[in-house]
Amino acid sequence: MSVALENVLAKAGLKVDANEFLTLVEDAARKLSPPNPDPSHYFSADQRAALTDVGLDLSPHAEGEADFRAKTVAAYAVLAESSMTVVEAANALNVHDSRIRHRLKEGRLTGWKDPDWKLPSWQFTGSGVLPGLEIVLRALPEDQPALVVAAFMNTRQPDLVINDQPATPRQWLLAGGDPDSVARLIEMLGSPF
Repeated sequence: MSVALENVLAKAGLKVDANEFLTLVEDAARKLSPPNPDPSHYFSADQRAALTDVGLDLSPHAEGEADFRAKTVAAYAVLAESSMTVVEAANALNVHDSRIRHRLKEGRLTGWKDPDWKLPSWQFTGSGVLPGLEIVLRALPEDQPALVVAAFMNTRQPDLVINDQPATPRQWLLAGGDPDSVARLIEMLGSPF
């Protein structure tokens, strides 16, 4: 299995040892919800009634069903592996590591602590930070997890068009697109509409 996993990681462009990657997967799984939560416990009786009335299944995960957490665990492991440390980001930007911590505190870069800072690579280019990043991050709702933000920044959006094709927010900004367009979209993360 180790050789097969190493081949998959290499094809995906992930420069990580198979055992390290499996440790990342294990850590990600541990951080997510329990393997068999009862979703009905998260809602009041009125909320449960309304949700089941519209067809939502609130029954617990059944034995033998595929684990619904698998895709999220894998995505989180890839995000964690491809993220930079403070020192790596400082080296990439040719600044002292204190400048990176300062930018994180000011919201000019984004990341999460686990236990040390991890900075998602989507916000960096070969020569600096993504153009317009500060404008986008100012509009980002505070409650959005790094995985949701990374998925948004790397998912084609119909409102961001380059050469008649929907572009990802990252592609849009790299191409010199207006960061306010991305900011208007990102401020909607987590809202029902």
